[in-house]
Amino acid sequence: MEWPARWKDLTLAVIDVETTGLDPTVDRVMEVGIIRFEMGEVVERYGRLINPGMPIPEESARITGIKDEDVQDQPSFEELADEIHERLQGVGIVAYNLSFDRSFMKAELERCGLRWPEEAPTLDPLIFARQFFKNSPRKNLGAISKLLGIPLEEAHRATHDAEVAGKVLFAFEDRLPESLEQLLLLQKQWEAQQASEMQGWKNFDGGMLGGGQEAQQGLGPAYIYGDEADPLRALYMNVPEAKQAN
Repeated sequence: MEWPARWKDLTLAVIDVETTGLDPTVDRVMEVGIIRFEMGEVVERYGRLINPGMPIPEESARITGIKDEDVQDQPSFEELADEIHERLQGVGIVAYNLSFDRSFMKAELERCGLRWPEEAPTLDPLIFARQFFKNSPRKNLGAISKLLGIPLEEAHRATHDAEVAGKVLFAFEDRLPESLEQLLLLQKQWEAQQASEMQGWKNFDGGMLGGGQEAQQGLGPAYIYGDEADPLRALYMNVPEAKQAN
């Protein structure tokens, strides 16, 4: 497929998933939101609660507000797979912390004999937020949307998060190249740079705590959920005294 030369001319499907946990090989999607943007404007909102086929852990219920009774009568992902898959065709795909949402959507689609559209251009506003707000202590969607003056009514609910993620991307429009090709290249460069910096922090973390299992677990959810993007602060926040102070 031939994509537009300018990224803002690209029809975008902004996605967000709420899940029972962090591992796409065993955990499942329990809510999906797909917001369609054209020229920076919302043209379609799609959101569904999904019965994950497993109990919702207490931590996931606390974060999202989604409980077992909310999904017990909802369709499974398999029942919705075709309509979800259709909404990902012929569009650019956006997600805040894309690797997380993509890993779950890809796993769910593959269970249904469908494939994630690997050929689609993908954009992650978190990568741009990390670059533009380096001095901000928090870079999760709620913190960045607040800095940009974009209301987020229900954090950790799929359609709300997806719509705000799209608005965050377009709020960066004046700071980003117009060319889709150039933007994808810049995103790739910044992503590699940020990964290198994070690896440096993880190595530092390993040196401080011996590189054991506890050190790695201390940073994991903070990155995946985007609640704390600064590695040293994330490490600090796992010290009991620091948690009490906050």
